[in-house]
Amino acid sequence: MSSIEKISIALPPEMIAQVREAVATGEYASSSEVIREALRDWNYKRKLRQAGIEELRHIWQQTVNDKSAGVSPQDVFERLERKYQALADATGEREECA
Repeated sequence: MSSIEKISIALPPEMIAQVREAVATGEYASSSEVIREALRDWNYKRKLRQAGIEELRHIWQQTVNDKSAGVSPQDVFERLERKYQALADATGEREECA
C-alpha cells in the first residue's frame, strides 16, 4: 500500500472479540489486517452482486425486446407439474396432483 490513513470505527463487542481472537490466535498479525481482509471480501461480494444485477438487466432487456409468441402459462405449469412429479417418483414420494 502506498499510503495508509488511520480511521476510527465503532464495532459491537462481539465483533471486537472476534477481531481480537483472530489476532491472538496468530491468524492475523494485527486488527488492521482483519479489517482489511473483511473489506476486501465485502468489495468482492459487492462486485459479484453488481455483476448479477447487470446480468439480470441484460436478460430483462432481451426479454422485453423478444417479440416471439413465447410459451403459454398453461404449458409452463404442465411442464413444471411433470418435472416435479418425476422428481417425486424418483425419490419414491409419489403424490397425485390435484
